[in-house]
Amino acid sequence: MPKLKTKSGVKKRFKLTATGKIKHGVAGKRHRLISHNSKYIRTNRGTTVLAEADTARVKAWAPYGLK
Repeated sequence: MPKLKTKSGVKKRFKLTATGKIKHGVAGKRHRLISHNSKYIRTNRGTTVLAEADTARVKAWAPYGLK
């Protein structure tokens, strides 16, 4: 069987935790931040864990795991 390819966007955007959950950066933090209030910017700082509903789909895009 040929090897399965990993989606290149998934390699760049997601990381796996030690327990198998998926971390991702929060959307909406690149530009137009002046229109958001301080609470929105503060709570979306750093990374968050991906929702369980989306985890199976992202793991299918990365068949051999993520580094």
